[in-house]
Amino acid sequence: MPVTPAEFRSALREFPAGVTVVTTRDREGRPCGLTASAFTSVSLEPPLVLVCIDHGATAYRAFQEYGWFAVNMLGKSQEHLSRHFASTMADKFSGIAHHEGQARLPILEDVVAALECRVLHRYEGGDHTIFVGKVEGVRVGDGSPLVYFRGGYHHLETDEGP
Repeated sequence: MPVTPAEFRSALREFPAGVTVVTTRDREGRPCGLTASAFTSVSLEPPLVLVCIDHGATAYRAFQEYGWFAVNMLGKSQEHLSRHFASTMADKFSGIAHHEGQARLPILEDVVAALECRVLHRYEGGDHTIFVGKVEGVRVGDGSPLVYFRGGYHHLETDEGP
């Protein structure tokens, strides 16, 4: 018997995931981004990561065309950014603190870490495209990560002692 989408979603809720905002630029050079938890490392040598983007996402075309993306790993106090970039509003960067990284990538301020990636491969995967990127830049900040688990946001406390 085939697995239903509801059954699959129910099982996936049991796997905690870090929360990211993945950013790029559209054809006109405007910054674009979306919230994603479908992100993981692929390789250390060379440094590769992947992110899965839904074909229905408003920024999907920008990710297909630009050739670069940034992964902004959110901290425990940035739930508002996750919700903001998960919305369907047209200009998601209005009033959002960010700066430009390599290839003019939008990098959010005060994230736990950010990776700047050049797209190497695209693979179709059901209703998503899997983008594999070579990490060309890394920025590491401070703080504890924001985690998504069982349909809600949680904070993972870390020992940040000396």
